[in-house]
Amino acid sequence: MHPSAVSAAAAHPSVSQRQMRYCDLHCDVLTAGEGVLQASGEALLAGGCALQCFAAFVCGGEGAFSRALTLCGDFDALCLREGYRPVTRAGELTADGICALLTVEGGEALEGRLSALDALYRRGVRMLTLTWNRPNALGYPCFPDYEGLFTGRSSFAARDTRRGLTPFGREVVLRMNELGMLVDLAHGSERLVYEAAALSRKPVLVSHAGAAEAYPHARNLTRAQISCIADRGGVVGLCYCADFLSGDKSAEGQRDALLAHARAIVQAGGEDCLCLGSDFDGMPPNAFLPDASRVPQLLEALEGEFGSRAAEKFACGNFTRVFREVCP
Repeated sequence: MHPSAVSAAAAHPSVSQRQMRYCDLHCDVLTAGEGVLQASGEALLAGGCALQCFAAFVCGGEGAFSRALTLCGDFDALCLREGYRPVTRAGELTADGICALLTVEGGEALEGRLSALDALYRRGVRMLTLTWNRPNALGYPCFPDYEGLFTGRSSFAARDTRRGLTPFGREVVLRMNELGMLVDLAHGSERLVYEAAALSRKPVLVSHAGAAEAYPHARNLTRAQISCIADRGGVVGLCYCADFLSGDKSAEGQRDALLAHARAIVQAGGEDCLCLGSDFDGMPPNAFLPDASRVPQLLEALEGEFGSRAAEKFACGNFTRVFREVCP
């Protein structure tokens, strides 16, 4: 090897030569229950996590707002126990240790009140996923008939293309812009994604999803949805849930599928669009990425596919750019 090439390699080591730090836009540790966590403190540290988003998952029912506040307390306890650094704005991100961002998954937590959104913001929440898998006061999910999935009345490929944001949902998006909260469109219907992206005065994101072009599942985004998000400066977190990625559940099959979804997202939205959004502890273990300690092997695969500069953007750069713009 020419000496200049040696110098260049030393200046820009590959993922295999050093550990790339990463941000993960979604996990369900706060509601995982008993057992070994996929995104445990030990696994996050081993994987090189720089920032982990922890979702307070609330799927409705009486006392949803109170449940969200309880999970906020669980987040505080988790950070204290594991030594995570809670952050509420981009300026608080640090180069060492693991930062933690508190999110809420499910607009049911608001119980139809903007005052509840303000209260969650004061409590430290900086991202809200507008919907989960059932309609709520904010809008409609990607599945037109969630209960029908389990009775054979509907399929996981069926998508809701008709219904989007409600009037209250529009109020929520605009209020989140005012407060400085990340608008998460994961689980949202096609129309909801388009309407929220067009309405928001700041970039929106999808915390955990795949590309429908790579695998036809309603939880995956169409090329047009990805382009719509990217055109407004937003990002999409690549989800590791095997059911969304491919029919081949083997480790090799899942590795290939993750790269196929990454390619589809980048082709539709560009290099500034792709992020990581694992969904750890909200899904069965992926054979290729069973826990957070294995994320470096995904980053190495992404570097091999797209190059080190792009892989660095996917790992951290793209999300931190949006975080700075929305939560300065």
